[in-house]
Amino acid sequence: MSISKYAVVKQHLLGAIKSGEYRPGDQLPTEDELCKLYNVSRTTIRQALQQLELEGRINKIQGRGTFIADAKSEIVHHMLAPIVNFSELMEELGRRSETRLLASSVVPAEPPFQSQLDIPGQSPVTKLVRLRLADDQPVAYETIYLPWSLAPGLSNEEEIGSLFKLLKEKYGRPIDRSLDTLKPVIADEAVAELLRIEPGAPCFHIRTVSYLQDNTPIEYSESFFRADMSHFVIERRYDHR
Repeated sequence: MSISKYAVVKQHLLGAIKSGEYRPGDQLPTEDELCKLYNVSRTTIRQALQQLELEGRINKIQGRGTFIADAKSEIVHHMLAPIVNFSELMEELGRRSETRLLASSVVPAEPPFQSQLDIPGQSPVTKLVRLRLADDQPVAYETIYLPWSLAPGLSNEEEIGSLFKLLKEKYGRPIDRSLDTLKPVIADEAVAELLRIEPGAPCFHIRTVSYLQDNTPIEYSESFFRADMSHFVIERRYDHR
């Protein structure tokens, strides 16, 4: 099976980070310089950098550039799991699920989701704000961004249950894979009010980038899950090579 160009670039940069060629705080070459170095397109470079950023290997600072993250500041765990939508998961658990669409609009692309979706600044983006409930109890609050050109009219939908199912069946855009980054955070007042918890209560913050089969980013989302109603299981398999 052939390896995509962005994956090759990512692995090469990751190897340079691990070997010490790039040290914490070092600035990476610009996108143009990386394009010339690897003889690939800007889109390929951006996809590789997106993966490294979501994995906590690099930090992008608006107007300054891309820098190597401090390896000691965070421990990054990787896990591989099938994509299961919220409704299916709740059904498996014997719980009643509900998705409330709180807001839907078209907004101009801007950081940070502009770079994650790999689209020009000010491009139209569909923004969805949703609340996910289980047995009438709020479980997660999420804000989703999608390039308008890939799903025109999505903001006019009155109800959106399974977003991935809608993208596949109505727009012919089946999701191929998603990359999630999970961190524990403290709920601010706005998140706490929506999730019906106290400000300062622990939450899981998950950033997700979803891709089509041709590696086009189609969705960037930020979700807050109640820690008292959520847990995540990691299954690990050892490589015996």
